[in-house]
Amino acid sequence: MTEKGRLLSVCLSRRKGIPKEPVGQGRLLPEHGLEGDAHAGTGRQVSLLCQASADKVRAQGLAIAPGDFAENLLVGGLRPEDLPLGATFRVGETVLLEVTQIGKECHRGCAIREATGDCVMPREGIFARVVEGGVVRPGDTVRPVHGTTKNARANRNDTTDTT
Repeated sequence: MTEKGRLLSVCLSRRKGIPKEPVGQGRLLPEHGLEGDAHAGTGRQVSLLCQASADKVRAQGLAIAPGDFAENLLVGGLRPEDLPLGATFRVGETVLLEVTQIGKECHRGCAIREATGDCVMPREGIFARVVEGGVVRPGDTVRPVHGTTKNARANRNDTTDTT
């Protein structure tokens, strides 16, 4: 397993169902999510995508930018299998996240699915709850913490919020 990765981008949007825009930094609030983001306060507090997953789409010839998958955090140096359901991981020095869901159904009109015939989010999108909050910014280390927290939800491909 890779020991650590690097936060490449922090993205947010005020509305659901649209790509997120990169911001210089963001504040993750415990049991809430990314301050100011439309998905904060929902069951999908924070969304994360590994750069390796985004690269699969780029290899199909689609030009994509951070936030195009509606991810809050884009992480380099880790693979989706490094962050399985129930895993906990640190972002920077203070933030602790717990993986609560892997994958989600694409919303209607998913531009990536329409352009390529496939989307990685149903298989490789990662959703997490904020256990310990703080400010995150590009360049922060992202490192898995061995073990899991007791409250990991057994959700895989939950489709209750399809935006």
